Amino acid sequence: MNRRHRRIATTVAGASIMAMALAACGGAGGSTGADGGDQEVNVLMVNNPQMVDLQKLTADAFTADTGIKVNYTVLPENDVRAKISQEFSSQAGQYDVASISNYEVPFYATNGWLTPLDDTVAASAEFDQGDILEPMTKSLTAADGKLYAEPFYGESSFLMYRKDVFDAAGLTMPDKPTWDQVAELAAEVDGAEDGMKGICLRGQPGWGQVYAPLTSVVNTFGGTWFDEDWTAQADSPEFTEAVQFYVDLVREHGENGAAQAGYTECLNNLQQGNVAMWYDSTAAAGSLEADDSPVKGKLGYVAAPVKETASSGWLYSWAWGIQKAGKNQDAAAEFIAWASSKEYEQLVGEKIGWSSVPAGKRASTYDNADYQASAGAFYQQTEDAITTADPDDPGVQPRPAPGIQFVAIPEFADMATQASQEISAAIAGQTSVTDAVAEGQQLAEKVAEKYQE
Repeated sequence: MNRRHRRIATTVAGASIMAMALAACGGAGGSTGADGGDQEVNVLMVNNPQMVDLQKLTADAFTADTGIKVNYTVLPENDVRAKISQEFSSQAGQYDVASISNYEVPFYATNGWLTPLDDTVAASAEFDQGDILEPMTKSLTAADGKLYAEPFYGESSFLMYRKDVFDAAGLTMPDKPTWDQVAELAAEVDGAEDGMKGICLRGQPGWGQVYAPLTSVVNTFGGTWFDEDWTAQADSPEFTEAVQFYVDLVREHGENGAAQAGYTECLNNLQQGNVAMWYDSTAAAGSLEADDSPVKGKLGYVAAPVKETASSGWLYSWAWGIQKAGKNQDAAAEFIAWASSKEYEQLVGEKIGWSSVPAGKRASTYDNADYQASAGAFYQQTEDAITTADPDDPGVQPRPAPGIQFVAIPEFADMATQASQEISAAIAGQTSVTDAVAEGQQLAEKVAEKYQE
């Protein structure tokens, strides 16, 4: 065990009394196997590229260094969310660590499904919690003030556009555009090249598809799903105006097949020259600037468009949480301390390449010369988007729960997914925006009743 891991292990050992208490009341035990053998940790995670890289690097780095064996279960996003929800809600204890997001953390913590990390990972000087970007730490901290997850990587949202197309048309993109300016620019560049549309916006049903960007538009237009008293506002004038604007923009100047276009389809459209602009996740920039991307070096990146607010970029993180009933608490804490560390980012940069570093979580990443060289086109804009995101106050009025592109309550995923079907239908011209938001209001009212009791 090297010096770094000795220090973290010392911090983890300092929480042994807490771990023993958890063993007595929640099923948690030590980090050795049932036969007293080598330590291990069972990890359930999403199968995205950054996680796959982690899986490949673990044995030769983490296990070789600490002696802790990591058993990974890797599943597609929809499947892993369902499995994590079932595992943590039942406190089955089969998995010690899972890849959860800042959407789940608040209510998982409230329900007592997670082990706090304040006295273990966050207390380690080597881990350097102060280096984690403040919005990430805040979004993974529950109402009790305790930290319940550490980010593996983070993202916000911004506007991506074809600089060469804008230059040829004599157009200038503001560094901080308004949505009205974006709509005007979309009309100008629609048809600028053969088959090119003005903008790509997600239209595919799903709380994490169309309603991710759309909810951020609702916020900056002055709308909200719920006011601070849990009164549903999903058909308010501001909410309706935002949806009407979004639907009109994508119908008039958006991509072909917009009603079924999600993140992947918009990424492909921008890469293949089918659209001139795209508003979406900052995580897309790595793919757009990859060596094999047809648009590498042709793109500009600016802040998420606004209307009534100073900023509107969303905030999301795939993060590591420890199941309270997990049997390997100490090993789990040590795994997280490694997987979210500066040293792990350095390892990825050296072994795989700096464009593959799981960024968006540490200030030091954006000061790293190697990372800056790889991500020069977008790294500053990404950092700015993340650091200006405010999940507690993303709009013009107080909210009853945190979240920018979501409301951090368990019911939101199902509610918004159902409501999104009508939004997609409006984009397809099959229903009106008025009818679409009316359906969303009915769904929101049913959820609100639970919180108004």
